[in-house]
Amino acid sequence: MGEVTRDALVEKMSENIERDRIEGSYSASQKRKILFLLGALVLMIVSFTISLAYGSVRIPFGNVLQSLGHALMPSLISEPNPAWHQTIVMNANLPRTMLCLLTGICLATAGTVMQGLLRNPLVSPFTLGVSTAASFGAAMTIAFGSSVLGTAFYKTSRFMGVSITTGDMLIVVFAFLCGMASILLVLAIAKKDSSRSTLVLSGVVISYLFQAGISSAKYLSDDEALREISNWLMGGMWNATWGAVIIILPVCIVCVLFMEYLALKINSLSAGDDIARNVGVDVHALRKQGLVTSTLMTSVCVAFTGVIGFIGLMAPHMCRMAIGNDTRFIIPAASMIGATILMVSDTFARNVIRPDQLPVGIILYIIGGIFFIWMVSRKRWGGRL
Repeated sequence: MGEVTRDALVEKMSENIERDRIEGSYSASQKRKILFLLGALVLMIVSFTISLAYGSVRIPFGNVLQSLGHALMPSLISEPNPAWHQTIVMNANLPRTMLCLLTGICLATAGTVMQGLLRNPLVSPFTLGVSTAASFGAAMTIAFGSSVLGTAFYKTSRFMGVSITTGDMLIVVFAFLCGMASILLVLAIAKKDSSRSTLVLSGVVISYLFQAGISSAKYLSDDEALREISNWLMGGMWNATWGAVIIILPVCIVCVLFMEYLALKINSLSAGDDIARNVGVDVHALRKQGLVTSTLMTSVCVAFTGVIGFIGLMAPHMCRMAIGNDTRFIIPAASMIGATILMVSDTFARNVIRPDQLPVGIILYIIGGIFFIWMVSRKRWGGRL
């Protein structure tokens, strides 16, 4: 009897030790995730401040902070000296930095969700043809808009307090509409079979079709239009205005919150579609909701910035290497890392050949290429999805 009691006591002690080990491991993992989120937030704030100071005109950090303070509390904080620093910060640098911030958040969040939904580490917001479709809409507008509308294409009007030509507005509208059309076409093609491979292959096919349209627009356009198309395809923040920020901001907030709401369901897909269905997840509806929302986020940003690559690929991978695969944490972490990468890249693009500037897409292709070469060499390709 004493032997049985002793064995039961040893077994109970072993269970307690194992439970304490698991709880300790979980607690340490949660602390690591929270610390990473706080570190990403600090990096984003620092990058935001640097981006405000290092624009086409370099402004001291003190004047940057004073300009922001005066805009928020004009009765308590005076304008910086010289006063024109206030104008540059508020009317040029701040809307551009805000556009970088929102675009980075949207692209990184969309990339995180798409990789989780399709369980594919190579998926990005542009895998399903969103980028190519938006580029097609912009290229067609640039190439043929003036021929169709004549002088009306160059008519200037006020939109949300900003002067904008009819042509610029049409480029944004058609880029957005074509980007959204791409996901609708993909879902229509994969209607009978919404498996991961079918969705990805459908996106590749749609991308090739829109790429043919872009090539046609380039071939048929004149020299000026060809140059404008090329600049748009390289990506940049030249269309940064408060109007663009006001349009993107609510889309960004609503979509990111909705993605966070779907995070637990997306986590269930990591064990496979069948297991996710067994725990009550409608896999088809989840993929449809996630992909449409990701495309909406991507399209509304790309419509103003042109093609911005690699953010949706790099940011989620960086976060997974640091804090694992819990989508609830990856979404906020990747959004902050994505925003930081884009703000730093845009700051570099504005300063490397001052007073001129490089398209930020060029910088991101270099950074993205180096990052994935490093990942492959470290044999950490793919992460754990």
